[in-house]
Amino acid sequence: MASDKQVTFVIVGGGIAGVTCAEQIASQFASDDVCLLTASPLVKTVTNFKQVSKTLEEFDVEEQPSNKHCLLQAENGQTFHYKKLCICSGARPKLLTQDNPHVLGIRDTDSAQEFQKRLSKAKRIVVIGNGGIALELVYEVEGCEVIWAVKDRAIGNTFFDAGAAQFLIPSLEVDKKERSLPCKRARYTTDKTGGMNSAYTLLGSALGPDWHEGIELRGTEQNSSGVHIEYECEVDKIYTQQEFLQSQLDTNKSELGLWPAYVQLTNGKIYGCDFVVSATGVVPNTDPFLSGNNFELAGDHGLRVDDHMRTSEQDVYAAGDVCTAGWEPSALWQQMRLWTQARQMGWYAARCMAADVLEEPIELDFCFELFSHITKFFNYKVVLLGKFNAQGLGQDHELLVRCTKGQEYVKVVLTGGRMVGAVLIGETDLEETFENLILNQMDLSRYGEELLNPNIDIEDYFD
Repeated sequence: MASDKQVTFVIVGGGIAGVTCAEQIASQFASDDVCLLTASPLVKTVTNFKQVSKTLEEFDVEEQPSNKHCLLQAENGQTFHYKKLCICSGARPKLLTQDNPHVLGIRDTDSAQEFQKRLSKAKRIVVIGNGGIALELVYEVEGCEVIWAVKDRAIGNTFFDAGAAQFLIPSLEVDKKERSLPCKRARYTTDKTGGMNSAYTLLGSALGPDWHEGIELRGTEQNSSGVHIEYECEVDKIYTQQEFLQSQLDTNKSELGLWPAYVQLTNGKIYGCDFVVSATGVVPNTDPFLSGNNFELAGDHGLRVDDHMRTSEQDVYAAGDVCTAGWEPSALWQQMRLWTQARQMGWYAARCMAADVLEEPIELDFCFELFSHITKFFNYKVVLLGKFNAQGLGQDHELLVRCTKGQEYVKVVLTGGRMVGAVLIGETDLEETFENLILNQMDLSRYGEELLNPNIDIEDYFD
């Protein structure tokens, strides 16, 4: 049949895991066809890759038309016969509610552009969520009042503790710092049919770590109206203007003013707004693959993979947000659905597929030995290492903290006198030294609090 295609490797998903996997496979099997199937006409690829240290990586993400680099996009009805398949379909946004025109999730390029369009006409928005997208969004928005509802006692609970959150909070109240580097991310557009609710949009690849660069996130107000944070609360109900005016709520509706939407929080407070941003996390995008198959799923609904990135189905691998690590992890590593790990998993899955085809042995990659992530929040460099939030350590740990207001926040996690995690905010230049200390598990008991003494050049001791 004309719709059938015989290929050695098929990768599903045009996000960073899928493209990294495809590029790595193509580099090892130059004479074989490698098909990348994506619901979007854009794919993500890594550029400006920089190995910061043994496990820390920095890179930019570019969007490129998916017909470049011999990457093929499937058409309806086309069938692929493969030797090895890798599912890299990512995750989908966990929206507060479906099909509500006043609720917008930000996941891919199209939804970010829709957000920009709506924001340009807005005076006030309500942001729900406490993850990476929410953290970046509330800092970048200008000319619009932001009501930020977080379910935790502090912002950024996924990435750092309350001390680090307090260090960052003042950044919301001052003028934005000039960015140190220009945006390097290339942007491409394509003509397409269908609106924001098209299937293509829902399946688009996740945004890059610099998704807000190059687009103006400004509302209608002349001056930035600031950010108001509501802690330890979630959304109770979202009303349209008509529903709110007809409701029997015991509140002075005239004081709240007329807004397109109203959000009632679980702490009882009600805010009118132009629209609501749902930034409440993601769930693995496994549903398209479950019917007729016997995939083993993890508790978080991800495809469970072993230490060779293999799923429970023969010759089917998975990488990135769609999968869940099913092996016994290193004491210093944990899975988080971040771009860093998507790239690492995609690269390693490709090597595992290649090793299987070539019948060669392969060991678990070193990147899974120590959790490491480098990003930027509120225009500060943020480095996370190991058990940076004392994950799984119970009470058996101690913390050392050094904080210089407006400059840096340094926290290390110690257990039994050995460093097992660290949070570095600002230009500390300590990431490589601390990474070595965590990997080497050197006994630091004799240094005590002097370990973070700013007058001591710790790199001289341990590098």
